[in-house]
Amino acid sequence: MELLVIENLCKVYGKGENAVKALDNVTFTVPKGQMTAVIGPSGSGKSTLLHILGAVDRPTSGKVYLDGQDVFSKNNHNLAIFRRRQVGLIYQFYNLIPVLNAEENITLPVIMDGRKPDTAYLERLLDTLDIKSRRNHLPSQLSGGQQQRVSIGRAMFNSPAVILADEPTGNLDSRNSAEIVDLLRRSNRELNQTMLIITHDQNIARQCDRIIALSDGKIVSDTLLTNPKE
Repeated sequence: MELLVIENLCKVYGKGENAVKALDNVTFTVPKGQMTAVIGPSGSGKSTLLHILGAVDRPTSGKVYLDGQDVFSKNNHNLAIFRRRQVGLIYQFYNLIPVLNAEENITLPVIMDGRKPDTAYLERLLDTLDIKSRRNHLPSQLSGGQQQRVSIGRAMFNSPAVILADEPTGNLDSRNSAEIVDLLRRSNRELNQTMLIITHDQNIARQCDRIIALSDGKIVSDTLLTNPKE
């Protein structure tokens, strides 16, 4: 089943002679449960692609379908609801709310959506993320690796259709990076969670099921890895 369908996606910034085409007719699909890495040099269009897939930005032209829904046919209000419920975003710099503790940061998207947090799932997540003992700590009281675990928990707590990770280990040392990648891979396998990971790190990319390479806003290679590195 193709969970994510991208058709002829274009994004142009500026006009006339100053126009810059960040994405140039990008087309691909992602089946449910696949862990895909998107790689490429700075300026290749990786971040633009992630922002559009996360419904943070709108394309100049083209279509994005997520779980059968035409994402950008929605008005801004419905798009915000869709983004909150269907997309989990993991950032390089965590983007945690400094006055909320770890548990409150994780459950915030559900509470903002007017729903009651699933306490059993919360406990499972805290166990999986190995931060149960830090649940009442503020971000300033957590290490970088722990903060990223909270960020991952926040992205996963809504049980979104897709998780988009923007350089999720870019601000971590090698040990924490390895732990975070292992955590993402286990979440992908155990929960069948569909993931797209934007990364410069070839070691991370090789642990995914597939690697899509971008250059100058175009897909230059699309490789399915039959035996991702453990």
